[in-house]
Amino acid sequence: MTASSMLDTSPNSHPMSLEPAGASRWRRRLVAATQRRGYEGAADRILRRFGLAIGIAGVIVAVVELPEITGQRGIIDVGWTVATMVLAFGLFPVLAVVSVTLSRQATQLVAGAAAVCFLISMVVIPFAYPAPAPPGTAVWLYRVLALGVLTAVLAWRPALAVGYLVLGSAVAAMANNRVHPSVTPLGSAGDFVQSAALCALFLWCAVYAKAAADRVDRESAIESRRAAAVAGAAARDRERARFAALIHDAVLSTLLDASRAGTDSPVLRRQAERTLEQLDECRVGETEPNRLDAQSATGFLRSAVHEVNTDIRFTARRWSGIDDLRLPVDAAGTIAAALTEAVRNSLRHATVPGREVQRTVTVTISAGGIRVVFRDDGAGFDLSQVSADRLGISVSILGRMRQLAGGAGFVESQPGEGTTVTLVWGSDG
Repeated sequence: MTASSMLDTSPNSHPMSLEPAGASRWRRRLVAATQRRGYEGAADRILRRFGLAIGIAGVIVAVVELPEITGQRGIIDVGWTVATMVLAFGLFPVLAVVSVTLSRQATQLVAGAAAVCFLISMVVIPFAYPAPAPPGTAVWLYRVLALGVLTAVLAWRPALAVGYLVLGSAVAAMANNRVHPSVTPLGSAGDFVQSAALCALFLWCAVYAKAAADRVDRESAIESRRAAAVAGAAARDRERARFAALIHDAVLSTLLDASRAGTDSPVLRRQAERTLEQLDECRVGETEPNRLDAQSATGFLRSAVHEVNTDIRFTARRWSGIDDLRLPVDAAGTIAAALTEAVRNSLRHATVPGREVQRTVTVTISAGGIRVVFRDDGAGFDLSQVSADRLGISVSILGRMRQLAGGAGFVESQPGEGTTVTLVWGSDG
């Protein structure tokens, strides 16, 4: 791999990889899905809690329905019963475990698989019953269609979840009509409406909860941006006040005394020397500048990225017990400028015909430092082939970070393998 640094290089990245680019890309996505985030937003936490609750609910429903399922062993073959049970409920305990141990992406992946398997079991189960079935026989699976709908809400967008609800209700109505041919069309319509109405209530609650969590994240981002803006404004006001006091108390006083003395004076000389020392101290910045804490710095960078493109996924990771980041406002501005340049370069040059390029920003807060990683799985490029007149990387990204005290920047890329830009800053330099 062509890279300016091996920092943040994946263990699976080999300079002479022989696997196809598509396979490597899918492997990177799978690895990203199975990585647990150190710090999550409200939407991620709520989604994983939902996954845990739905997984446990699926296990409970399977146990509750077991007596009726075993009671129909004289009607349905044991093989059909086992196959239906595995399809309908087999992934729910997996969903519960994944929701606790892995990431949001892994939770959604398992939830989507559970939704598809549940729908397949609904399509298969009516063929296990004799037609017509004995009077009083009920297809038990259709009573718990809400489980499938909830997994669909967890995995997909609301529009797809609504489509799943309509399709599942229609399958339930038609399959019930096959098991009981005596059911009239009006009765089938009633079965459809009953199933859809009950599941719609669960769907609405889940969609509303996810939307509320998204609003919490948006409000948190807005507050973080406001905090960063207020911090910057306060820093500028303090600097102006400090300069004003210095000009009034030292510079103007020295000039006034000089105009009155008219001759060389040891006192005036010492006063002028002290004034020059104060100005020099101010120039080199020995006084403590205003600094951003972890939340304000994260909000500041998130705002900078989303001003360029709101579709880029932004994740913050802050290890437990670490919140001692004190990032100077000017350093935050430099990092944000380098980061947004990396994003713009990706949007301009990383496009791949025929598919959507995935772009992510991950900010990691550590003891006294910050690490920002921007990744895309786009076209990639060979750094050694970049012409000298292309200043986006050498000046706008790496150059900015080299000029920042305590900062450094790294770019890794390979044709067909995407690009990774890493920006680091540490207060110890």
